[in-house]
Amino acid sequence: MDAIVTARDLVKRYDGFTAVDGISFDVKKGECFGFLGPNGAGKTTTMRMIYGFSAPTAGALDVFGMPVTENTRAIKRRIGIAPQELSLDPDLLVLQNLLIYASYFDIPKEEARRRADELLGFFHLQDKKKEKLDNLSGGMKRRLLVARALINQPEVLVLDEPTTGLDPQSRHDMWVRVRELKAKGVTTILTTHYMEEAEQLCDRIVLIDHGKIVEEGRPSDLIAKHGVDSLEAVFLKLTGEHLRD
Repeated sequence: MDAIVTARDLVKRYDGFTAVDGISFDVKKGECFGFLGPNGAGKTTTMRMIYGFSAPTAGALDVFGMPVTENTRAIKRRIGIAPQELSLDPDLLVLQNLLIYASYFDIPKEEARRRADELLGFFHLQDKKKEKLDNLSGGMKRRLLVARALINQPEVLVLDEPTTGLDPQSRHDMWVRVRELKAKGVTTILTTHYMEEAEQLCDRIVLIDHGKIVEEGRPSDLIAKHGVDSLEAVFLKLTGEHLRD
């Protein structure tokens, strides 16, 4: 598989604080690639650099073979983003949230409506398309957020903590949708605090701590390498068991 994202010695600093400290990784076309780490480890900062929200301080970061600092607009048109925050518009109905977002990509109205209806069906939201957001459950809002991220038919889907706050049933339903997208050839990059989620979905992971990559590989290989019985045990072994702010 070809690398669709390539980072070499990637650094991000904020006012003297180093959030990402010289990390290197590749994301291969068609895989589900995960970033794991404690709070403040640098996961979300790395994701924001990948989709062009935040410029790297140093190092090289290419997406689709293009430097992110020089081709931000072209890259963004080929990426779908579902951030941690529920950034849906509460003043719009469910369907309107998708159609307005589609207009940012200059998608013709009829095509946008076709895609929106297809995505609402895919995420089991077809009967909610005329509802206000206040009438949706947390799980429904998360699914709508991912549906919106897919309206431009992206080659790469970025999911930042996609199941945070969801009940177990909603979380498993999201896993099903991500697997189906992978089967369709969509490359997925995600961050998660749920070790089971990473084991279930990710082909490969990098474990970040204090802005550095401390381990990387296939979940099953890392479990075997560290002689433990779960990815959570690997995580605790490498990052410690103390709570962090």
